[in-house]
Amino acid sequence: MDKVSYVGNADVNAIDHLYQSYKKDPESVEPGWQKFFEGFEFAQTDYENDGEIPENFQKEFKVLNLINGYRTRGHLFTLTNPVRERRKYAPTLDIENFGLTEADLDLSFQAGSEIGIGTATLREIIDHLKESYCQSIGIEYAYMRDPERKAWFMNRVELKNRPHFSAEQKKAMFLKLNQATIFEQFLQKKYVGQKRFSVEGGEALISGLDHLVTKGALDGIEEFVVGMAHRGRLNTLVNIFDKDFEQLFREFDGKEFEEDESFDGDVKYHMGESGVKNINGKDVRLTLAPNPSHLEAVDPVVEGIVRAKIDDYIQSEDKIVPVLIHGDGAIAGQGIVYEVIQMAQLDGYRTGGTIHIVVNNQVGFTTNYLDARSSTYCTDVAKTTLSPVFHVNGDDIEAVSQVMEIALDYRQKFNQDIFIDLLCYRKYGHNEGDEPKFTQPTLYKAIAKHPNPREIYLNQLISEGVMTAEEGKEIEVNFTKELQEKFDNSKKEEKAAIKNFIDHRNEDGFITATTAHFEQSPDTSFDKDKLYELGEKITTLPEGKKYFRKVEKLFNDRVKMIANNELDWGTAEMLAYGSLLSEGHPVRISGQDVERGTFSHRHAVVKTEDNEEEIMTLNLLSEDQAKFTIYNSLLSEYGVLGFDYGYSLAQQNGLTIWEAQFGDFMNGAQIMIDQFIYPAEDKWKVQSGLVMLLPHGYEGQGAEHSSARLERFLQNCGDLNVQVVNSTTPANHFHALRRQLKREFRKPLVVMSPKMLLRYPKAVSTMDELANGRFQEVIDDPRNIHDTANAVVLCSGKVYYEFIEEAEKRNVTDVAFVRVEQLYPFPKTQIDAVLAQYKNADKVIWGQEEPENMGAWTHVAMELRGRDIDVVARPRSSAPACGSKVTHARRLKNLFDNLFVKAGVTA
Repeated sequence: MDKVSYVGNADVNAIDHLYQSYKKDPESVEPGWQKFFEGFEFAQTDYENDGEIPENFQKEFKVLNLINGYRTRGHLFTLTNPVRERRKYAPTLDIENFGLTEADLDLSFQAGSEIGIGTATLREIIDHLKESYCQSIGIEYAYMRDPERKAWFMNRVELKNRPHFSAEQKKAMFLKLNQATIFEQFLQKKYVGQKRFSVEGGEALISGLDHLVTKGALDGIEEFVVGMAHRGRLNTLVNIFDKDFEQLFREFDGKEFEEDESFDGDVKYHMGESGVKNINGKDVRLTLAPNPSHLEAVDPVVEGIVRAKIDDYIQSEDKIVPVLIHGDGAIAGQGIVYEVIQMAQLDGYRTGGTIHIVVNNQVGFTTNYLDARSSTYCTDVAKTTLSPVFHVNGDDIEAVSQVMEIALDYRQKFNQDIFIDLLCYRKYGHNEGDEPKFTQPTLYKAIAKHPNPREIYLNQLISEGVMTAEEGKEIEVNFTKELQEKFDNSKKEEKAAIKNFIDHRNEDGFITATTAHFEQSPDTSFDKDKLYELGEKITTLPEGKKYFRKVEKLFNDRVKMIANNELDWGTAEMLAYGSLLSEGHPVRISGQDVERGTFSHRHAVVKTEDNEEEIMTLNLLSEDQAKFTIYNSLLSEYGVLGFDYGYSLAQQNGLTIWEAQFGDFMNGAQIMIDQFIYPAEDKWKVQSGLVMLLPHGYEGQGAEHSSARLERFLQNCGDLNVQVVNSTTPANHFHALRRQLKREFRKPLVVMSPKMLLRYPKAVSTMDELANGRFQEVIDDPRNIHDTANAVVLCSGKVYYEFIEEAEKRNVTDVAFVRVEQLYPFPKTQIDAVLAQYKNADKVIWGQEEPENMGAWTHVAMELRGRDIDVVARPRSSAPACGSKVTHARRLKNLFDNLFVKAGVTA
């Protein structure tokens, strides 16, 4: 039994029984207590009554309780705040609260061995505890339940075991701190009033990050991937990621988008960067992900990038480290933080532990921390996963580097998250033109008088004899001179180039798509014989295992489908994945209940009935196939979609899919769609081939399970930023998925996935349709009624089958139904070509099942402006669909009636 499991919260009134048992038989108590009792010199005590706990013995345990009090609550009484007095907490750590008095201060206690200083006086023990737990570093770890982690942490935070720095290391910290400070001061002079969201007051972030990266490189870490918001980003870019100063100065002058009039770009404090640093002969790659103004939105994206790199080529959680830099208001207020933290140990999303750093300005925009959270600390979300937390004074540069080093060691040893709460301040308001005294007059009065971290550390180094004042001044002057030279040179160049932030091992040759690339989809055919081979393998479960009866029937049904040449949606989808895997493209799918599929159509993972062994036939195709992975996600849309988006950025050779349980659930991830997936190529020059499968269709399931909000996806289309499809055949779905990896570029794909069509008898395809051809943007009416049709109905998705069925019931033969399978990029050329064949059709109608103010109608009307086109849809509505099956049926009948009236069909 580890000692940490019995020293804490010792109840002195319950010790007697243990001690008496130990005296009778040492083996009758746990090994930890045996060890403990052996260490005390009980013989020195004059026992008056052998049956009672001696007074000294009781005091030993009171001292142990005191030690435990410092370990568990010492962080509440630290000197971690550089500019404010800390809030007061009770009870304090005064000895009286532990049953001790001043008379005990000079008594010696064996309990000193518990903190590594051996038998010591109470005064010495308290001094040691204050130095360990109540100075510039506050530590929260006592709630951890794993004895090994807890013991490791307890050992590492002991003073003698903390990192100690040489004179050279201290000079390196000062050099980086100098760069951080002088860079901000330089910008303040050169670009008065321009937003830069400076790190002034928290410059220790830069020296701390530099120390983290240096230690990591020397320890064999090959990559760091960082996510952060705008605060301190420019400083991080130039002083950690080595972004060229001249480039940044050009961006301040607004020259970054002159090279391409069509490129919108983004503000400089949202941009990303990547590069390689050589540190003492060790190369380490650094990546900073771009981030919009939506704080913390980048967190899951970073995790996805890291996981993709691990899966693709690094093959080790120990060689790459994600670092997330938070603000204090955001980490406490943004739910995405909780979603990401809950991913940390999940098979489909783990990345080997994240180092979380909070730049704690103690104010969010203008809001005081007392109004920003109910928890004691902004980092209290860390406790949900029992992650340790450091609180550290940002004015104590060496303390910051100490916790960075311990945090990295902890992450590397246990592959779990750890948090660093960097207590600092914000010199200016939210931005450099803001007036913080409107809302924080007292705080900013204190900040105005407070020396910056550079001054504080320089004075410390001077007092230690590590540096002289003259050396400090010389370093300042030389760096200012370098900045001025870079500034002057920046005026000579015409443009500032924006580059893709992420290094792609397999993106060589990727191009920027043009309209011409969407005139026709690429060839996505696949050898028919090989398809049959794949079909046999994906429908064959390994023998000798016990399977659920319904699973066996489902796989047997797929065998029959292939034999009868009538493939349903699930079979075609599995064949699409199989074909890509056989060509060397890995496939990843994640989302809620995706392994079987919400509607039980996929069954990519089969569990044996007796021991729940997982079988994935898509990984049993051949020895040289790529890997298929599929994960049921945590109940999150925002976080998981962000993760898979990040994954798609770093794995361009594979197919990455996020599936919503129902399409309307995607609105929980709207920020990720609006800020990353749709505009990223136009903001940050980064391409993603992410696929979003969003079950969509009106089947009387109510407002929450009908609409994937197609209108929203179409409204944000522009600049060829995405593809939106609403396919009606398994074959077209097969080709849409394969198309993602058969182009010289990558585009996100939004799929209005079917529900009804998954098992609809007429929604089947042949093996020839899969083996040959390409994705069809438009599918003409198969009845060949070009000469007899009086009206043409353009439609999309499963409503096509309902229109056709109703036409058959009403014996309507002169209305053609043309399917628009791709809604963006809009296939106007193909539509025009099809409509040109209907010489006698004097009416063109857009028919949809969604309300008129939803669905694709406004998008289609805009794309076909100038053409006489009418619409048939449900009436405008505030809710996507009704909640009654009866009402649904009545409205559907009204839709049909309206359609055929507008098409000129008389009853």
